[in-house]
Amino acid sequence: MKISIITCTMNSMAYLPETVSSVQMQEGVELEHIFVDGNSKDGTIDYIKALSGNILLVEGVGGGIAHAMNEGVRFATGDVIAHLHSDDYYLSTNVLSKILDEFKRVGCGWSFGRVMSDVEGSLFPEGYDVPMYSYSRLLRRNFIPHPAAFIRREVFEELGGFNEKLRYAMDYDFFLRIADRYEPLQLDEHLAAFRRHDGSATQANFMKSFDEDFRVRCNHSRWYQLPEATVRYLVRRRRHLKKAGKNG
Repeated sequence: MKISIITCTMNSMAYLPETVSSVQMQEGVELEHIFVDGNSKDGTIDYIKALSGNILLVEGVGGGIAHAMNEGVRFATGDVIAHLHSDDYYLSTNVLSKILDEFKRVGCGWSFGRVMSDVEGSLFPEGYDVPMYSYSRLLRRNFIPHPAAFIRREVFEELGGFNEKLRYAMDYDFFLRIADRYEPLQLDEHLAAFRRHDGSATQANFMKSFDEDFRVRCNHSRWYQLPEATVRYLVRRRRHLKKAGKNG
């Protein structure tokens, strides 16, 4: 099996080399690394063009991150696809070989593992107890980290990719659409690092992302699930705003 790693870039030189290194160090796997760039001006494009290996650069892609991720899938030739953003990275050299072995063994349509949070170079585990997968639990909360999610290319093609009208919760929406048709293989291993910094879209626009998550959740809920979802949203939103007020 072959795996396609898609990395969307936009003035990404601060962190991109670590992302690239974590992919190029993968052992025992056939892979391609596809970069989708939105007109970087900081040397990102020159850096990518100088890389060796099975590299593809798609330049001048505008229209938001969801569109960029879909463009990457359009060029992908692998059996399995992963989106590793330009500030995230894999934690060991055998992450991808393990994943492909599991796909071969189980025959699943998609799989996900866990991530560590990288805060200024230090790694921390996720700050909550990760539940065992079920669709109802996923509908209550998105506990699937995109850097540790791996999906067969035909599943992407069947479901039509990410919703390009969404700015922050496109991955959550896509996971819910996949989960409605395919049971995932859940892994307990930490596979990737998710870098938390003020420049990341989710961190910089936390409340907008939180609100869009809620709208996605409502779109996938049945009418009788909406009251509970709304109460949970209002309680959590109040908690986040209170915390933000203390920090400010």
